[in-house]
Amino acid sequence: MSTRPELVAQRRVILGKKVADLRRVGILPAVVYGRGGDSESIQVDARAFDDLRRHHGRNTLLDLKIDGGKARPVVVHQIAEHPVKRRAVHVDFYLVTMTEEMTVDVRVVAIGESFAVEKLGATLLHQLDSVKVRALPADLPQTLEADISPLAGYDDVIHAGDLLLPAAVTLVTDPSDIVLRVQPPRVEEAPIAAEAPAEEGAEAAPEEAGESQAEEA
Repeated sequence: MSTRPELVAQRRVILGKKVADLRRVGILPAVVYGRGGDSESIQVDARAFDDLRRHHGRNTLLDLKIDGGKARPVVVHQIAEHPVKRRAVHVDFYLVTMTEEMTVDVRVVAIGESFAVEKLGATLLHQLDSVKVRALPADLPQTLEADISPLAGYDDVIHAGDLLLPAAVTLVTDPSDIVLRVQPPRVEEAPIAAEAPAEEGAEAAPEEAGESQAEEA
């Protein structure tokens, strides 16, 4: 018996701009597709999908049941979000074959403490938020941890090849790509004082004063 999270869906007949009516009543439009098959328009309960999204990672395998049929394993392939509210407005599900490897993006999470950051005041920069890996669907990791404790000096880096991957997972991203970098603290230059303008009514230069006295005589 499968222990994967289950999501219930229904076939969707409302298409195009009219899907806005579905969203207003809490229904999330979606499609499901896989290798060698046609895409199928479906709809799911928006709240149920949000709950799954909060409690499970992006690469979590789900059992998708459409109209009470047999559950099929899927992963979330793409989520379109509202630009302001950040709520899902459309989802693409991908049907997976459990015996075929997949290539997916996996988020990188920094763990540990860096001497350069904690003691030298440096900034930790995420050059890459995620890396591509390949694995069977059941072996896909949710995140990959990057230990930043070796970052002791300015400009130290962690490459994609430095990440520890599970045995069944293969790195697809170039191992030489920089994932994390330590940046020295910025030093602000002191502003250069501008030359003070001459004040009105200041004493005239000696030659100017002599000329003035000659004119008055």
